[in-house]
Amino acid sequence: MGVEKFGPVRVGLLGIGTVGGGTFEVLWRNRQEITRRAGRRIEITQVADRDVDHARRIVADRARVLDDAAAVVADPAIDIVVELIGGTGVALKLVLAAIEAGKHVVTANKALLAMHGNEIFAAASRRGVMVAFEAAVAGGIPIIKALREGLSANRIESIAGIINGTTNFILSEMRDKGLAFDAVLAEAQRLGYAEADPTFDIEGVDAAHKATILAALAFGIPVQFDKCYVEGISTLQSTDIKFAEQLGYRIKLLAITRRRERGEGPHGIELRVHPTLIPARRLIANVEGAMNAVWVKGDAVGETMYYGKGAGAEPTASAVVADLIDVARVLTADPENRVPHLAFQAESISDLPILPMDDVETAYYLRMRVADEPGVLADLARILADGEISIDALLQREPGAGEDQTDIVLLTHVTFERRVNQAIARIEALPTVLSKVVRIRLEELA
Repeated sequence: MGVEKFGPVRVGLLGIGTVGGGTFEVLWRNRQEITRRAGRRIEITQVADRDVDHARRIVADRARVLDDAAAVVADPAIDIVVELIGGTGVALKLVLAAIEAGKHVVTANKALLAMHGNEIFAAASRRGVMVAFEAAVAGGIPIIKALREGLSANRIESIAGIINGTTNFILSEMRDKGLAFDAVLAEAQRLGYAEADPTFDIEGVDAAHKATILAALAFGIPVQFDKCYVEGISTLQSTDIKFAEQLGYRIKLLAITRRRERGEGPHGIELRVHPTLIPARRLIANVEGAMNAVWVKGDAVGETMYYGKGAGAEPTASAVVADLIDVARVLTADPENRVPHLAFQAESISDLPILPMDDVETAYYLRMRVADEPGVLADLARILADGEISIDALLQREPGAGEDQTDIVLLTHVTFERRVNQAIARIEALPTVLSKVVRIRLEELA
């Protein structure tokens, strides 16, 4: 081809499941284009998988297949290790072993980085190797590269992302078809959008892993998964989705991270995942099905949004192979001239704290079942006023014939979470309030 200045880059692939198989096929199918971009060939020469027969069916005679991932990591002929095993046990040992052996690492493992990223990046810095992880967040959407490079001139102000396709599919179906959560979850499992055990998805853990990584990249802080507030969608009711629609909003599971260094209250970084009302007119509110989207606001660029498939064999493989190309391009560069793992130079990592939820500022949707009698609204308004919470909108369902109770929905202006918690406790103590208060946070994303 006349473009190669160096010999081929030899890759060891650990795990050839859905994403691993996609990675192998994309790299093979597009090998000529990839060589032209990287300036040298990138070859998966060894594949490790416990299911050797399955691996051999995929790779045929195009690579050596082993059942021992540690042997691939230890082989001095391997330049880059691609970790697609998942989990935080064996994967951590293999990644650290690869780094210690002086090998570069590419991984799609968001849980590993969210929980052990500080240790991994520190080890990589000591050994002068790269750890690339574009595929760890939002599948084929190049959001990591956008934050590390494309938006590096900006002071990032806030990020909001739909970064779990399973939950977005469920919420889209609940809204479109008016079905209950359990019915839509069963359909998602039948269609393959949800795992047999969907806990990590529906309880927000998967999105929180990704949000933790995005916060570190955006604000130059260490990864701190243990400080991320996490709330899933398993208790969300179709009633609230309908009320939100009537008020001009849609409910999405959002990962939100925001810088706060001015105004009332302590300074720090908000890091949270929870169901969120978004104005229906906003572009991100119209991201449907299993698609992902990430909204980023920078001081210079303003608002940007990145949209695409957040999972699947080839979309995720697109990100894995792009990382391989990046590593191949800079293999001969001095470590100090490479883009830092978390966008900021290691010695410049900030100690700005993650704020507890009590100190988070946002608006709120509050729904409660109340007795249909005079004075109820006055009591609610008084409690909110006492808590310095102002009402933005109110919706009251007319009781049916013979009914003596009804639903009231309130939207608040932006306030502190601790004030809302205190107000909810007082509201639920009223004899005219007949249910727990449903509280969903609301973001205008302006």
